[in-house]
Amino acid sequence: MPSDSPPAVLREARADDAEPLTRLFLASRAAAMPYLARVHSDAATLAWMTHVVLPGTDVRVAETREGGDVRIAGFVSLDGSELEHLYIDPGLRRRGIGSLLLAAAKEAACDGLTLYTFQRNTGARSFYERHGFTAVAFDDGGRNEEKEPDVRYRWAPPGR
Repeated sequence: MPSDSPPAVLREARADDAEPLTRLFLASRAAAMPYLARVHSDAATLAWMTHVVLPGTDVRVAETREGGDVRIAGFVSLDGSELEHLYIDPGLRRRGIGSLLLAAAKEAACDGLTLYTFQRNTGARSFYERHGFTAVAFDDGGRNEEKEPDVRYRWAPPGR
């Protein structure tokens, strides 16, 4: 790919993306957070993606093209101003795909974004901080299913 082309092409998610997005979600979490408790089966995670995430949030998918093959490289999910999910295929990290997805989320939520990430997820924390997010609250894990301490981040557009 020439250096001036985007790392991926974004599109709206479709219902038939549920299975590949579930696989990506599970693989990304396992690679980035091997310490994280698995609280749901793969089948339950697919049902959640199919019946909750895709119909209930604004999901953008990043696709890469290599040769004639199209591959889902990542996705972002927004619920209003809440960034619910941002996951990248573990083999495609550090190529600008996360930044592209986050830029789309910022554009969609022009009044600002909030999100939670786990405190131990230093990679995600560094990523969000590099992109202008500020930690605003720390929690003991009582609010999430994994019982993992988390941190609340906020981003406001310039001038707000």
